[in-house]
Amino acid sequence: MEEILSAKDLKKYFVRGGFSGHKDVVRAVDEISFSVKKGETFVLAGESGSGKTTTARLILRAIEPDAGTVIFDGVRIDNHDTALRKIRTECQMIHQDPYASVNPRMTVSDIVREPLDIYEIGSVKERNKQILEALREVKLEPAEEIAKKYPHMLSGGQRQRVAMARSIVTRPKLVIADEPVSMLDVSVRVGILELMRELQERLGISFLYITHDLSTARYIGHRIAIMYRGKIVESGPINDVLLDPKHPYTQALIDSISDPNPDNLTKNKEIRIKEFSDIDVYEGCRFRDRCLYAAEKCKQEPQLETIRNDRSAACFFPLN
Repeated sequence: MEEILSAKDLKKYFVRGGFSGHKDVVRAVDEISFSVKKGETFVLAGESGSGKTTTARLILRAIEPDAGTVIFDGVRIDNHDTALRKIRTECQMIHQDPYASVNPRMTVSDIVREPLDIYEIGSVKERNKQILEALREVKLEPAEEIAKKYPHMLSGGQRQRVAMARSIVTRPKLVIADEPVSMLDVSVRVGILELMRELQERLGISFLYITHDLSTARYIGHRIAIMYRGKIVESGPINDVLLDPKHPYTQALIDSISDPNPDNLTKNKEIRIKEFSDIDVYEGCRFRDRCLYAAEKCKQEPQLETIRNDRSAACFFPLN
């Protein structure tokens, strides 16, 4: 299947310091590579601080990478105006917080219209038509009435649908969804995820789905990459990775998922991980300070290597 997005050796370091003058380097994204195929949902998963959102910002050129390349729909994305215009019109983003990602002083119509105005897509009449079409596509009805409302008049789920309408109004080829359901009530999450699947089938949109929630990832994703401290530690088809994890960190993430069976609520669930350490480990395997299976060899840095078929893991001792 043809690729819509390819990231190769993406790298971004940040420098943090205090009043003492001492400075630390945070390796937010450290030479990661992955691709998104046309018509698929590729999941980028990991705990908070693993570098997922920074990766999204690098792809959209919201921040400049220190190194690495991004190729979107056959075009290398750099600071050239043509490349930037292509990715910013044909690649859109849905943000995590539906309360913060829309302007409370703008009507729904103005919010959805904004990308059309910025990139001068269509006439005024055509833009009005596209706005109503986008609202109907995300199932905000009656679209004519919703378009006149302000964000405070809508529920959280409706606001996120407005953000989705804004993201698809330019007919993008790729949408980056950054934790799009994490701040919504559990009762409306499935509706948003199901809508994403419908939009994908109807409009042919590819999704880069960023999350820490492996249950929603499995519901919507086709392939997955697990990130930890700026590195991809495992990747492959989503069912293969989540049902048969090879990296100890992936196993720990799966262990941390809540059990919906009420009979198991009183049982102590083992999470196969050492006590949490907030010390940044950048020499050797980054997970070794928390890994139950760490050995002397783990002081060297493992590379992401193919185990079989489309499965890859960065571990000297992959799980059986």
